[in-house]
Formats: sequence, C-alpha cells, structure tokens
Amino acid sequence: MKRAQGRPQRVGDLIQRELSELVARELRDPRVGMVTLTAVDVSPDMSHAKVLFTLLDKERLEEVQEGFRRAAGFLRSQLAKRVKLYSIPELRFEYDESVERADRLSRLIDSAVRKK
Repeated sequence: MKRAQGRPQRVGDLIQRELSELVARELRDPRVGMVTLTAVDVSPDMSHAKVLFTLLDKERLEEVQEGFRRAAGFLRSQLAKRVKLYSIPELRFEYDESVERADRLSRLIDSAVRKK
C-alpha cells in the first residue's frame, strides 16, 4: 500500500497517535478492546482517513469492526478537540492484514531454510 507524502502523512501520523490514546483511555465500548492501530492513511484532500488496525483474536473481527463503526463519530469529535485542523477527516476503520501476511511469509521462509 502506498503511503501519502508530505502533509497527509504527517496528519495521518498525528491522528494515529491521538486515536491510539483515545481508544485506550476514553472509548468505553467493550467490543473495541485489545486492538492496535497500525497506520492512518489520509486522502490528499484531507477529507477521509483510513485507520488500519490489528487484533489478537481474529474471531472477534466483526464485533470489533461494528464497535469502531459505532464509535467513529465519537472518536472524530474527540479528535477535533485535540487536533487543530480546519476539518477533521471522516474515519473509516479497516482490518490490517499485513501483519498476518508477514507472519505467514516468515514461517514459509523458516520452513524453506530448515529443508535445505
């Protein structure tokens, strides 16, 4: 996935830091526990932000996504109080499969090296 350059990337990094803190300290939804925000990709016009997350128990993915969908408005309003931007991007939460793919590739490489 290609990351934006310049200001959208800096804004994405700032949003990721603030959202991580908000999810850990302020969000009271029990469905959204034990998640890690891995990246925030902000559109060039700063109107949308895709928030990528991982979780330990993938069986809970649907309920975590529903929790994030329900909490998106609250998180956006809290973000507006913490971050001084003209407009706060609309938040869309998506599961980040890159960590899972990297683990699978690492296991494949390890098994190939052992077979030598």
